[in-house]
Amino acid sequence: MLSRSGLAALAVVLSVASTSAHAMVCMEKSMTLDEVVDTIGAQKGCESAMKVFQDCQLTASGDVQLGAAVEKKCEADFMPGSMARKRAYQREMRACDRKYRNKSGTMYLSFTAFCRAEVAQRYSQRALKAGGAGR
Repeated sequence: MLSRSGLAALAVVLSVASTSAHAMVCMEKSMTLDEVVDTIGAQKGCESAMKVFQDCQLTASGDVQLGAAVEKKCEADFMPGSMARKRAYQREMRACDRKYRNKSGTMYLSFTAFCRAEVAQRYSQRALKAGGAGR
C-alpha cells in the first residue's frame, strides 16, 4: 500500500503531467493551455500576444509556456540585432530569472514568466519605435 507521501507525490506528478489537457476560460472560450499558446503565436504582433497572455494568465506554472510564446513573438521584432542589444536583453532576462529563484510556489514561476515577457515586450516596442531597427 502506498504511504500518504507516496500518494501526494503521485497526485502532484499526475496533475503536472496533465496541465496542458485541462481547459481554461480564455477570451470567453474554453481552451487548453496548448490552444492558448497557439493563439498567442497566431497574433499579428507582440502587443496583442501580450494582451492574450494577460487575459489568459493562470498565475501558476502554466504561465511559463504562455510567457515563452510571448517572448518568441516579441523577439521577432528585434532579433537578430546588435550584439550589445542581445547582451543587454539577455542580462535583463537573467535578472528576471534571479528575481524569484529562491521563492517556492508556482505563482513565482508565473511572476518570472511575466517579467521575461515584459522585457521582451519593451525591446519590441523600442525596435518598432526606432523603425524596425535590428530586424
